[in-house]
Amino acid sequence: MTRKIKVAIAGLGSCASAIIQGLTYYKDAKDDDHIPGLMHVRFGPYHVSDLEIVAAFDINTNKIGKDVSEAIFAPPNAVKPFADVPHLGVTVLPGPISDGVADHMREAFFCYENEDDAVDVAHILKETGAEVLVNFLPVGSENATKIYAQAALDAGVAFANGIPSFIVSDPEWSQKFTDAGIPAAGDDIKSQLGATILHRVLMQLMYDRGIDVKDSYQLNIGGNTDFLNMKKEARLTTKRVSKTEAVTSVLPYSVPTRIGPSDYVGFLEDNKICYINANGSNFGDHPIDIQIKLSVQDSPNSAGVMIDVIRALAIAQDRKIGGPLISMSSYAFKHPPTQIEEQKSKQQVEDYIAGKIDR
Repeated sequence: MTRKIKVAIAGLGSCASAIIQGLTYYKDAKDDDHIPGLMHVRFGPYHVSDLEIVAAFDINTNKIGKDVSEAIFAPPNAVKPFADVPHLGVTVLPGPISDGVADHMREAFFCYENEDDAVDVAHILKETGAEVLVNFLPVGSENATKIYAQAALDAGVAFANGIPSFIVSDPEWSQKFTDAGIPAAGDDIKSQLGATILHRVLMQLMYDRGIDVKDSYQLNIGGNTDFLNMKKEARLTTKRVSKTEAVTSVLPYSVPTRIGPSDYVGFLEDNKICYINANGSNFGDHPIDIQIKLSVQDSPNSAGVMIDVIRALAIAQDRKIGGPLISMSSYAFKHPPTQIEEQKSKQQVEDYIAGKIDR
């Protein structure tokens, strides 16, 4: 008999909506089934249905004051409904604004105006008994992410950083979680099969097969608020770093590379379209040109990964392990403390589940 993992979410956008819908959609999944969309029906002792949402924070007046089950479908959320989420009895609370919304996004986000209305996040985490705090704020929320990370430390709550604001991969913040004995995983969630992992595996494959990679680029377009937010280059600096390092880290040499969000196309809604190009040379120094197109519903693509992360953090709590989870962070995030090859990190996660390694 396992316990419920009590989860709080900062930023109740489309990614959070996909996770919460998924908890209903997969609640009856059988352990011995191959379930499309899940890498682990049961992660160690924890089934998908063992996650329980106990708190949610947002700055959108369309969501604040509503039950989470209703707020996850409020505009500007773009994820397509795929589950009938029951009333959860959890009201969305006003979180700290800080830099959590760009100036050009205030109208789209229907942001509340008085910063003093924000709740004390650490107090709410303690009051609700939250055990894991998931950060899904908009990209570029550097200061707001630090506010939530500190709240997790103050409340003794595990922290999963889904965005490219560097906390778990930052030595100073990493040490804070280690010293406090609180587990953390991050930074910048990978999709189940998204642009970064596809591009990363392509680079690894080319190198492993003796191809000399000359250059590569990745272009992304989409219509959800993530892409609208990243129209401002200043908000996606860390995003470019995160995606680029995730891809190029598998090569032992440097190549000219351009990776990152490229354009916002509103009518695409939650559909993300990615174009990957890689040029190299093979036997006899002959040219090889690879072009890939990926089209995917963006928000659900990371939901199953984050559900695994939450359960990995719960296992760390059970084992009284604090600090960054190296295997899970490398497997599930673009900018982990340590970059590890995909297949190796996957095996390390399985070893972590089995208790063969600590983190």
